[in-house]
Amino acid sequence: MDHAHVWHPFTPMRQWREAEPLIIERGEGAYLIDARGHRYIDGVSSLWCNVHGHAVPEIDAAIRAQLDRIAHSTMLGLTHEPGIELAAKLCAIAPGSLSKVFYSDAGATATEVAFKMAVGYWHHRGEPERHTFIALDGAYHGDTVGAMSIGYSDLFHRPYRSMVFRTEFVPPGEAGAMAAKLDELGGRCAGVTIEPMVQGAAGMVMHDAAYLRAVATLCREAGVLLIADEVATGFGRTGTMFACEHGPIEPDLMCLGKGLSGGYLPLAATLCTDEIAAAFEGELHEFKTFYHGHTFTGNPLGCAAALASIALLEKRDLIREVRRKAKLLGEWLAPLAKSAGVKEVRQCGMMVGIELCDQAPPAAHAAEAGGSALGDFGESANRYARRIGYEVCDMARQRGVIIRPLGNVIVLMPPLAINDAALRTLVDVAADCIAAVKDSRSSGR
Repeated sequence: MDHAHVWHPFTPMRQWREAEPLIIERGEGAYLIDARGHRYIDGVSSLWCNVHGHAVPEIDAAIRAQLDRIAHSTMLGLTHEPGIELAAKLCAIAPGSLSKVFYSDAGATATEVAFKMAVGYWHHRGEPERHTFIALDGAYHGDTVGAMSIGYSDLFHRPYRSMVFRTEFVPPGEAGAMAAKLDELGGRCAGVTIEPMVQGAAGMVMHDAAYLRAVATLCREAGVLLIADEVATGFGRTGTMFACEHGPIEPDLMCLGKGLSGGYLPLAATLCTDEIAAAFEGELHEFKTFYHGHTFTGNPLGCAAALASIALLEKRDLIREVRRKAKLLGEWLAPLAKSAGVKEVRQCGMMVGIELCDQAPPAAHAAEAGGSALGDFGESANRYARRIGYEVCDMARQRGVIIRPLGNVIVLMPPLAINDAALRTLVDVAADCIAAVKDSRSSGR
């Protein structure tokens, strides 16, 4: 029935239908369990969103308790306790003076909200010419039209090129290039959008805290808005609650998703300052209202899960645990970084990219990709008789580990609460599979 009816995201479907699908039936902690009872380490935290593991009693209980009250009620002209409490909590833990929360349902929609807020802010201030954005090469902010525009990948978005709006791109990590572009655009720039510290879908491309500070300073000096896309990096992934704290920097808008609900339910949020929110307030005849929304905006079940997840983060001091585990990860990955077939190992907290030496489509235009089992680059992969990233991940699956490639970059991003033994197994299996595929290629098998 899957082969007959389900269209999977980022997955070449003809190739998918050539193999038996892996059907996940349940989860326990850091493990996924398939319909035949086989256990797998969830090495990508169910697409970078799971925080505490699967079947967490505290989050399960919070959802059940909310379900006894109400599963969903619109926030258009109404409100509810979980949404109110979560908004207050997010503003309390967010960097800088972010004080307003607009809910949506996915990371891409959170970024869309931010982009519309930025352009609307300037419009209501009497500067409608400010509608061009600056983003980093390799940026990825989702696959809706606005997100494609500011995270354009020719590999994935080429058929939709006519739909996207103009965005200026600069090399990541180069403050001089950012300064030059801001100077060039002058009063036409609405904002700069960055993924702080780690450009995940670009292939785990890292930049440092000094660069974050430089970009924030340049935005302040140029008088443009700074948008931080923390969908992948938020809630402890990089060793701080939010990656902006590495700077530290204070964005004008911040986008959250993935780990917001602990990885349980579709929930996202866009945070902004009082100044930005105030631009959308006025008399009714001024029509300054932010005319944007989603049916499941601020879903009570999702908000209840998020409140329980954040409470667990704090109660278990999970961010300190992430720092400890990140140190272990670095030690265990060090030998792999020096091994044959590995070009570079990149790590920030619990986000790891292992770039392999074999040629593959440019990492700078990568995004989460699917394949017949684990991942490839769609039609462009026809140029490569054997996809090394796919081969490594396919072999790892056979050894009870689920990981995904971004082209020739192997991504390790397990649930933050994974125990040390499972974390070590994840690294060892990845290393062994990389070595085995490299040896197989060398021998021509």
